[in-house]
Amino acid sequence: MTQGDWLLAFAEAALYEAILFAAIGFAIGGFDDFLVDSLYLFRRAGLWLRGIETPTVAELPPPHDASRIVVFVAAWDESAVIGAMLTTAAARFEHPDWRLYVGTYPNDRPTIDAVAAVAESDPRIRLVIGERPGPTTKADCLNSLWEALLADEAAGEPKARAVVLHDAEDVAHRNELAVYASLLDQGADVVQLPVLPLIDRRSRLVAGHYADEFAEAHAKQMLVRQTLGAAMPLAGVGCAIDRDMLARVAASRGGLPFDPASLTEDYELGLTIARLGGRAVFARVTEVPGGAPVAVRAFFPAKVDASVRQKARWMTGIALAGWDRTGWGRTLALGDHWMRMRDRRAILSILVLAAAYLALVGWGTLSVVQWWRGDFTRPLSDGLAWLLGVNAGFLIWRMAMRAIFVGADYGWAEAAWSIPRMAVANYIALLAARRAIFRYVGLLRGGALHWDKTEHHFPDLTRSNG
Repeated sequence: MTQGDWLLAFAEAALYEAILFAAIGFAIGGFDDFLVDSLYLFRRAGLWLRGIETPTVAELPPPHDASRIVVFVAAWDESAVIGAMLTTAAARFEHPDWRLYVGTYPNDRPTIDAVAAVAESDPRIRLVIGERPGPTTKADCLNSLWEALLADEAAGEPKARAVVLHDAEDVAHRNELAVYASLLDQGADVVQLPVLPLIDRRSRLVAGHYADEFAEAHAKQMLVRQTLGAAMPLAGVGCAIDRDMLARVAASRGGLPFDPASLTEDYELGLTIARLGGRAVFARVTEVPGGAPVAVRAFFPAKVDASVRQKARWMTGIALAGWDRTGWGRTLALGDHWMRMRDRRAILSILVLAAAYLALVGWGTLSVVQWWRGDFTRPLSDGLAWLLGVNAGFLIWRMAMRAIFVGADYGWAEAAWSIPRMAVANYIALLAARRAIFRYVGLLRGGALHWDKTEHHFPDLTRSNG
C-alpha cells in the first residue's frame, strides 16, 4: 500500500467514525425533541377533549388585589431606545396603580437624560442612578432598583404587589399588567408571558431565526415544562414576580434578589423560585378569541456578530457556568432533570453538528478524490444507513413542527422562511459555542463579568402593528 493509499484509508475510516458519531447524536437529539412534541400533542388533545380553549383577557377573573405593580428596566447605553420604550409603556399600561423604575449608571449621561425627559412629564417613571459606574452586570443594575423600591416603600409609598421585568427595547402590551394581576391573584408566585421577536425585514435570516426559536419555545416547550412540573426559567422580560416571593429570594441571597455573579440572572431566578417552592405559570392568553397572544415584542440582533455575542452569553450562563451554579433539581423530579438537561445540551449538540458538517464536506471531498483515482468509497453499513434514514425522518418532522408554530404566530410566509433559517441558526450556534467556551475558560481563570449587551432599536409603531 502506498502512502497515498494509506492516507485515503485513514481519512475514510475517520470520516466513517465522524458520520457514526453525528448520526447517533442526531438520533438522540431527534428522539428527545420528538418526545417533547408528543407530550405537547397529548396535552393539546387532553384540553380539546375537555373543551378547554386558550383563555382571552376578558375571560380572566378580575383580581381582588389591584394594588401597585412595579416594572424594573435595567438600562446601560440605551439612549437610542429608552425614551420610546417608556413613552409607549406609559401610554399602554392598563392598571390603576403602576410605577416604572429605570436603572442607569452615573457614567451614562445620554441614557440618564433620555429617562429624565420622560420622567419629567410622568411621575410614574422613576429614574434610579446607581452608585457604581457601568457597565457592571444587568443583575447588579436590577439590584439597585430593588434597593430603590425598598427605600420608597420605607418612605411611605404603597407596597408593591409584584415586580415586572422588562428590557429597554421591549414593546409592552396593553393587557400584560391585567394578566399578571389576575394570575398572581389566583396563587401564582411568578407569571411569564410569551416573547414574540419582531422580524427585521432587512435581516430576515438572522433576526428572523429568533422568531422561529421563540415560537416553538414559548408556544410548546414551556407548556410541556409546566405540565411536567419542571422549574420554569424566566425570559428576563414579560415576567412578573410576586413581591413577597422576590423578598424571599433576596433573603436567600444575602438581601439582594438578583445575583450579580450570573450571566443569565433571569434563567437562574426562575430555578431559584422553584427551589423555594414557588408556583410558576406560563401564561398563553389571547387578546380576543383566536387572536394574537398577550406577549412582549422586541427586535433581536440583526447582525451575525451581535447574535453570536448574545447566543454565547446564553450558552455560557446556562449550559456552562449555569450548570456549575444551579446543579440539578430534587432527586426524584425526573421531568425537571430532563428539562435542565435539554437546557444544557447546547454545547454537546454543537459538537455533533460540527462533526456532521465536517463529515459531509470530508465525505464529498473524499468521493471526488477516489473517483479521480478510479477507486470507490466504502459503502455505508446497513445499520448506519438505517440510522441516517431515521434521522432524515426526524429532520422532516422537526422542520414541519417549526413551520407550524412559526406559521401560527407569524403567518405562512414566515413559516416558509423558517426552513432556510434553520441553517442560519446552526451557523450562529457554531460560532457562539466557540465564543462561549473561551469565555467560560476565562471565567474559570478569574475573568471579570461584564454586561456584554447588543445594540438595540425600537420599532416605528406608526408603521408597525407590534
